[in-house]
Amino acid sequence: MKVVGLNLDIIWKNKTDNFKLIENELQNVEADLFLLPEMFSTGFCMDASEVSDRNNESLEFLKRMSKEKNAAFCGSAPVEQNGNFYNRMYFIQPDGETAFYDKRHLFSFSGEDKVYTPGKDRVIVEYKGIRFLLQVCYDLRFPVFARNNDDYDAVLYVANWPEKRVGAWEHLLKARAIENLSFVFGLNRIGTDGNNLFYQESSHCFFADGKEISQKHGNLVSADLNRDELKDFREHFQFLNDRDSFSIEF
Repeated sequence: MKVVGLNLDIIWKNKTDNFKLIENELQNVEADLFLLPEMFSTGFCMDASEVSDRNNESLEFLKRMSKEKNAAFCGSAPVEQNGNFYNRMYFIQPDGETAFYDKRHLFSFSGEDKVYTPGKDRVIVEYKGIRFLLQVCYDLRFPVFARNNDDYDAVLYVANWPEKRVGAWEHLLKARAIENLSFVFGLNRIGTDGNNLFYQESSHCFFADGKEISQKHGNLVSADLNRDELKDFREHFQFLNDRDSFSIEF
């Protein structure tokens, strides 16, 4: 499966221009699955009442793109629902099938936990024979929530992870791949946001042994996820059989 992520320089609080920018960047690109960064339509913004989708703007954009490209699309957007705000990660398939994951671990350092409501569900989506665990940015720091119970093959992290902490981002992505014997694709944004935080190009895809398997071309980062190769690796190194048993309380 070919996965392509867009290192997007998100235009602050401007959904229309971000939609146009994404369309232009992906115009002649083919993939099975496209990844967009965290809050791809607005930037990582705490002005939730101003920027959150009330009419499924970002969702409808993803559905249209998925249909036009005949590929799955995945990314997160701020959403208002029943008076609450969520940092919601969508996974849209070409036939319109939709799944979503509401970010569980809210970034208290920026006050995200004071504005947005945490999700409660751990979400896994199967697409073209590969099982994807959906995760957003700060979730990366919490390995228990992402622990592989032999129920997924790949983890997708979409993020706005600034340059000043990028070392942690890159090390933790590789750690999640190794400890969970899984593909891990971490897509970060680039550029400078409305809070003057800088984001360097730092998107990666790692195999289950920690080896980087992504390639970069301009603002695109791509990787081929070979399910058979992963299966062979897991059968040879059966480390997941020795994992600890536990349950998570919310």
